Amino acid sequence: MDVTVDFEATPTLALAVAVVATSTSAILVRWSDAPSSVAAFYRVLFTTGLVAPLAVTRHRGAFAGLSRRDLVGAVLAGIALAVHFAAWFASLERTSVAASVTLVQSQPVFVALGAGLFLGERIGRGTVVGIAVTIAGATAMSLGSVGRNGLAGVTLRGNALAVLGAITVAGYVLAGRSIRQRVPVLPYVTVVYGVCVVTLFLLVGVQGHSYVGYSPREWLLFLGLAVGPGIVGHTVSNWALEHLESVVVSVAWLGEPVGATLLALVLLSEVPDAITVIGGVVVIVGIAVTTLERESSRGVDVSRS
Repeated sequence: MDVTVDFEATPTLALAVAVVATSTSAILVRWSDAPSSVAAFYRVLFTTGLVAPLAVTRHRGAFAGLSRRDLVGAVLAGIALAVHFAAWFASLERTSVAASVTLVQSQPVFVALGAGLFLGERIGRGTVVGIAVTIAGATAMSLGSVGRNGLAGVTLRGNALAVLGAITVAGYVLAGRSIRQRVPVLPYVTVVYGVCVVTLFLLVGVQGHSYVGYSPREWLLFLGLAVGPGIVGHTVSNWALEHLESVVVSVAWLGEPVGATLLALVLLSEVPDAITVIGGVVVIVGIAVTTLERESSRGVDVSRS
């Protein structure tokens, strides 16, 4: 009996599992009756609780070796990540899963813009085209919201919050880009998550929400957000990066809006309208063009993807 393992296929399968795990995030948030900032707080708190012990055990010296510059960068990244979670979770209360997840997934576009503006990276013609296509798709989705709900409509605000979530997670990526070249990933994310937890804790207090008193069902949803999208989704994806081209991983993440939309259709009976579907497809195409162009400009062989 042939029991050999196809190691080339294994990272691909792992990446698929990671994308599916992350696609459940929007559904878990929708199922929760807790305020969005509370759900975001406990997701990051539980994720930190799972990651920090391993980081301290394996990389104790890395924490003491953090320079002031890297520490400041990690703090800024943590604040940006907190705003990302708060904005995106809030958007899911105001717009469809399809629109929210697609718009928040547009972060590579803002990473490209930020890298060009603040890091001096070249923005090629293909990147410009990808950005333009993404903006066109996002505009179409938002105009559809205006047509249904009016300029002050809840859906339009939800779309805007999703875009804010994309912008802030792009800031998180840019802040951590150089730091992660010098600091192992586990100590880095432990500091970032710790700052994120403190920021969200303060936000929950400012908003006047309770930290406790939630049902066992809510605590299970909070834990599910940490283990599924938080640990399985992102950790497995980072592992896959060691075995697959980065462009494969980047483009694979475009499956998250598709997966989340399908899960919302099955589990929430949420059917996206035609404008959301068309605009979402345009946004995904724009993100793909931007990602492929940026990876190509870095000398990555995209022909194997």
